[in-house]
Amino acid sequence: MYHAESLRDKFKLFLKILWPIMVTQISLALMNLVDTIMAGQVGTVDLAGVAIGASLWSPVFTGMNGIILAVTPILAHYLGRNEKNRIHYTVTQAIYLAIFTALSIIAIGAIVLTPILNYMELEPNVQHIALHYLVGLSIGIVPLFVSNVLRNFYDAQGFTRISMFITVLAVPFNIFLNYCLIFGKFGLPEMGGIGAGYATGLSYWITLAISVIMIFKINAVKHYRIFVDWVKPSFKSWIEQLKIGVPIGLSIFFESSIFSVVTLLIGIMFSTVMIAANQIVISFTTLIFMIPLSISMALTIVVSYSVGGGRLKSAKHYSLLGILSGMSILSLTATLMFFFREEIARLYSSDPEAIALAAQLFLVSILYQLSDSVQASLQGVLRGFKDVTVPFFIAFTSYWLIGMPVGYLLATQTNLGPAGFWFGISIGLTSAAIGFLIRLRFTYKKEKMK
Repeated sequence: MYHAESLRDKFKLFLKILWPIMVTQISLALMNLVDTIMAGQVGTVDLAGVAIGASLWSPVFTGMNGIILAVTPILAHYLGRNEKNRIHYTVTQAIYLAIFTALSIIAIGAIVLTPILNYMELEPNVQHIALHYLVGLSIGIVPLFVSNVLRNFYDAQGFTRISMFITVLAVPFNIFLNYCLIFGKFGLPEMGGIGAGYATGLSYWITLAISVIMIFKINAVKHYRIFVDWVKPSFKSWIEQLKIGVPIGLSIFFESSIFSVVTLLIGIMFSTVMIAANQIVISFTTLIFMIPLSISMALTIVVSYSVGGGRLKSAKHYSLLGILSGMSILSLTATLMFFFREEIARLYSSDPEAIALAAQLFLVSILYQLSDSVQASLQGVLRGFKDVTVPFFIAFTSYWLIGMPVGYLLATQTNLGPAGFWFGISIGLTSAAIGFLIRLRFTYKKEKMK
């Protein structure tokens, strides 16, 4: 990392940090994509079971991972101020906190998962697949969270290509394990959709192993002596991370949980085929969302580094570059989604009814693409300023007090059906984008007065 001077150099640095993050995020999404596509080839029931399981896991993971995401702005601020001596201690404490968080999730899940699934009154086969998909995935929660700490450690220093290399290397293992465990190849049991959970859990262990090896092999990071010099856990350090991480995590949770709750409500209110169709749309749009999410993460890195070095003007330049980039790319992907929506649906399922329903939902999901891009980018900028508490309230209000109620009313009180939920999501994301923009203008003024 370095402080770029000209606008051209800033754009080059931003792209240098961005493209490996984008490859990394798309690769991570591919793991879930493979789960969904391969489960869909087994049958609609397996696809629906994986959809329910993934919908329960996704908001929990993204919310809790937000706590870990706080490592990036904390470390980037230190680096911007040239306080590298604080890196080892902060990363080690983050690893402790990640392990504690992961074990807490496993313990809570063991208690509440079955009652939640029973409450949903799903078809017995769908419930069985959803439950055991999550049981299989749980074997990889601890390594997933620890490897994400290491990823944020690499990314905060601008070494985003290391994270990319690790993730890209893990994807083929995930595909191979899915193939073996879902379809029963090479002497392994044929587990259907349940096998997707175990394959993903095992893939997380592979990702952690590669991440740790990189710590000891790469000269640019091994001098920090992570996993060599251990310090005692410090609750004070945990609290520092939680003050930033919890609002980030809750903001992400409120956004991702909308999609999960929509899937769960559709599971209760509509047919198994509709669950499958909705999962097709969510799975693909999640893959597309990796683009604005990557831009958001890159913005957090460059803005944090600039703010840490006292360069407010540079932070503003990066903010504008990121937002415009996101809007341009998402305009293109929305256009492609419009023209190829049926072809995309056929990748997931051979059921004509599921394909037709998914194609209809794709039309509605296109509406929120630009809003989603802008609000994600603005959140990344605000995190770079360590401004996370007020954005949390903006997220909660936009997603849950505006978007979700409007979507529920449209789905239940009009002829829109499931599409009504997607209209509500679009309204919620647009509200969030407006709120974050207003907050960013206030943050600029506050920083200028310091």
